[in-house]
Amino acid sequence: MLAAVARRYRAAGRVEKGRILDELTATTGWHRKHAVRALSVAGRDRPRPPLDEGATSPTEPATSRRRKYASVRDALIALWEASDRVCGKRLVSMIPVLLPALERHGRLKPTSAERALLTTLSAATIDRMLIDVKIAAAGGRRRRVGFYSAIRREVPIRTFNDWANPPPGFCEIDMVAHGGTSVAGSFIQTLTMVDIATGWTECLPLVTRDGSLVVEAMTRAQGLFPWVICGADFDNDSAFMNDVVVPWCRAQKIEVTRSRAYKKNDQAFVEQKNGAVVRRLVGYGRFDGVETARVMARLYAAARLLVNFFQPSFKLKEKRREGAKIIKRYHPPATPYERALGHPKLPSAVKRRLRQTYRTLDPIQLLATIRTAQEELGERIGKRGLAKVPTVSPADPLSFARSLGTAANTAEVRATHRRPKRRYKKRIRMPSKLDPHLAIIENWLAVEPQLTALAIVGRLATIDPSMFSDKQHSIVQRLLRSLRRKVAETAIVSMPVDEIRPEAVDGAACDEHSAPPTASPPSWPRLETETFIPGNITS
Repeated sequence: MLAAVARRYRAAGRVEKGRILDELTATTGWHRKHAVRALSVAGRDRPRPPLDEGATSPTEPATSRRRKYASVRDALIALWEASDRVCGKRLVSMIPVLLPALERHGRLKPTSAERALLTTLSAATIDRMLIDVKIAAAGGRRRRVGFYSAIRREVPIRTFNDWANPPPGFCEIDMVAHGGTSVAGSFIQTLTMVDIATGWTECLPLVTRDGSLVVEAMTRAQGLFPWVICGADFDNDSAFMNDVVVPWCRAQKIEVTRSRAYKKNDQAFVEQKNGAVVRRLVGYGRFDGVETARVMARLYAAARLLVNFFQPSFKLKEKRREGAKIIKRYHPPATPYERALGHPKLPSAVKRRLRQTYRTLDPIQLLATIRTAQEELGERIGKRGLAKVPTVSPADPLSFARSLGTAANTAEVRATHRRPKRRYKKRIRMPSKLDPHLAIIENWLAVEPQLTALAIVGRLATIDPSMFSDKQHSIVQRLLRSLRRKVAETAIVSMPVDEIRPEAVDGAACDEHSAPPTASPPSWPRLETETFIPGNITS
């Protein structure tokens, strides 16, 4: 079969050769490059050599390619080390300058042929020849490419200025972590979706940070939004940029974009809602577990109606720069419901359903449901680790409405928020065991300014072993910090003002006759700086 295919392959054109290779690899299971070598060998006039033991195809062993730059590899490594290990693109421009300098000092002695090869190296060839050396220099570790980098590269980037007033249905999507002060373990995440045109916000709790749960939440959000979701703008989180979320969005005809890495302002709409809606409702505590997620779902179910139908928000109209100031103009505050009714691209059926929903809503009832859910979440934070969390009974809307007039007098009523900080009581300085030895320590520092806290503690331990040990290291460090700060302030204040000459800034106007006298030294000798001399380090 190989001989027959080789005759066709030799006489075929470029396109036909590609088809022949496809057929051969599909039939034999060979790698495409292996099939090319096998056809090249089979197409020769001379007979093929016998099969080696264990060989799977009648091909010649791959002949070693002639390495053009193999003789200058050692010289290239020496140049790379002498350049302080710069990249190949910088080393290409550096070789014409670095190579003659090394030759003048006898560091390298290349022949004329090797010198010509070194000056004709390309950046790609340099990186290819030094790849093993770089891995060895890095301790045998090679940087791994991110698993999701291929999917992330194929998703286009959209910045804050690229929206250009889209119709309703284009959303920014982000996740808010409810891990408290620690990101260890598993905890609940809130998926926040914000419509760009109207500001309509939907929040859904996720028990864990997983791509399949993101798909389920977006499917649920598709039924909550009054209109069809047409676009989704994510950040670079691996929970979004994976082979589950991105293909699902494309299968649902949802345009997928992403923000730039470490550019929070590219998702300014959803970042603003993360603080104004999610953090304001839930706070910064740690939440985990399925039951807690159900409580948060009840909270968000009531909050979405209150926020989208009754709470107005600002929307940026224009922004311009004048000198060092950025001037922003905003539209009048409006609710997402009002923006949806006034948008010309929404059908009348959608607006009619929104009006019907609005007529059935009671804001006091929604606020009472939110407060009940917040109370239960606050109990879960306070009772963490106990066997059972008490269930909070639903609030009576009538009694809740009567308490609204007096709730502001009892400080913060939301159980999910942080407790108010107490006023700090200033402490009176207590006598220190270092006070009797303060003069001795100052004398030591006057003679040896470079003394460390450990050295001073050791000297104090020889004077009074029962009083001083390594445990006093921290208080000696604080004492040294304060003493050295006082000496630095004294040195600055003691500089005479009339001896400062602003015209001799660069030293050009100062000579041995006109140089100003040096300032008087401080009470401690100045620390000598280290000076680097090539081939030697001295103090």
